[in-house]
Amino acid sequence: MSATDIGLDLQHVSKDLGGRTIVDDLQLDVRTGELTCLLGPSGCGKTTTLRMIGGFLVPDRGRVLISGQDVTTLSPDKRPTAMVFQNYALWPHMTVFKNVAFGLRLRKLPKAEVKERVEGVLDLVGLTHHVHSYPARISGGEQQRVALARALVLEPKVLLLDEPLSNLDAKLRVRVREDIREIQQRIGITTVFVTHDQDEALSISDRIAVMSGGKVEQYADARSLYREPATTFVAGFVGTMNTYEATVVPGGVALAGDLVVPCGDLSATGDGVWEVGVRPEDVRVSLDDAGAAADVLREVPRGHYKELVLRAGPHELRAFVGSDLPPADRVSISFARALLYRDGVLHRSATPVPAHS
Repeated sequence: MSATDIGLDLQHVSKDLGGRTIVDDLQLDVRTGELTCLLGPSGCGKTTTLRMIGGFLVPDRGRVLISGQDVTTLSPDKRPTAMVFQNYALWPHMTVFKNVAFGLRLRKLPKAEVKERVEGVLDLVGLTHHVHSYPARISGGEQQRVALARALVLEPKVLLLDEPLSNLDAKLRVRVREDIREIQQRIGITTVFVTHDQDEALSISDRIAVMSGGKVEQYADARSLYREPATTFVAGFVGTMNTYEATVVPGGVALAGDLVVPCGDLSATGDGVWEVGVRPEDVRVSLDDAGAAADVLREVPRGHYKELVLRAGPHELRAFVGSDLPPADRVSISFARALLYRDGVLHRSATPVPAHS
């Protein structure tokens, strides 16, 4: 990949605040036109990273490059970025048009050019009918699109969004995130989107950087993060994961004592205790005696499937099964796929076993 294919490049970036390191030697590249999410719990450093990209904070160490240009020490108004803030930051006394035009007028652009660019971006976000409305008179989702339009009208090379959907209700959040993704893809703008919501990140990203303690634990596409989480932190943070300490035996994993759950041939993985991770959809459940015995503690309907909470020996686990599986108090389980970790790092995944007919 050539340097021109990298829209944003963070090179060993670090930031200390309040006497502690918030971002620690972070490396990240975002391809031109790609939408990358910074995903992680509160305090992991994702917003601090975004603010360093935007120029609101200067890194203590490392460099920020945009399209190959070093912008590390440039102020926000001097670098080709625009940010959409969590609280929208709209001027309540200005119309939608004036809010969007504000940055262009600061640049003292001709009135005709301002009018043309504002009308174009309002058409892009579907708000031409609110050109003369005030923020208090439009919905939360429309306010978010005004904030997006105000950023896009500056024609930045990199668009930054800091938890932009957190003030919206669940249903509106889904719709607006789809709007943001559709607009981002249509104009092909390099975008960094900060969120703590895994569903949000998984649904709109080209790639996701999962952060913890100021570092990137894993940077990958949504499928890779979910199916091959590189660390136990990622495995537990992205999706639901059943986790156990276990030893590997021929044909399966021994969770406790003589409780062996079939899981393909893992005999070549080495001795000792492993951290085993199994996704709920990879827990195979049947009414025959083909696997390890498990008691059904409860069923949770999920529409086209149901979630079973099971107990196998001393362990509780969750399984996603078809809604047509008959109710039962006791079932047999096997693992279609398992992930093996040692010292918190992924070692290998188990050989899949065939599904029960």
